[in-house]
Amino acid sequence: MSDLVSGSCLCGAVKYTFDRAQVLSAHHCHCKDCQRVTGSGKATFAMVPEAAIQQQGELKFYTVTGSDGSHVARGFCKQCGSGVMSYVEEMSELRFVKAGGMDDSGWLEVDSSFWGCSAQAWSPVDAGVTVFEKNPEM
Repeated sequence: MSDLVSGSCLCGAVKYTFDRAQVLSAHHCHCKDCQRVTGSGKATFAMVPEAAIQQQGELKFYTVTGSDGSHVARGFCKQCGSGVMSYVEEMSELRFVKAGGMDDSGWLEVDSSFWGCSAQAWSPVDAGVTVFEKNPEM
């Protein structure tokens, strides 16, 4: 099994790779913004240092002020609109790579859930991981 993770947006205009060993952790986020941007109950992502990601194609970013006051920039394909990765401006060295865009995400082990207080009954938090009511202290 290769340790190289690859992924893309839906149309393939944005592609990326990174070494699986560079993943710092993986999480679910149940905040209302993640629910809105995914159209689902949560976003699942891997935290990867920006320097470890090789990207082809350009993302467009939309930035909002999160519930805790941080500035969250969500990157999506300009052509198909797929969410690919995001980052918090106050931690700009990290990228939150969306698990759904990975060609194979079966290896990903989710460490925790953020914003458990916002989880929907139809998409509850994973009882097998640590649940933070809001964002964890970083």
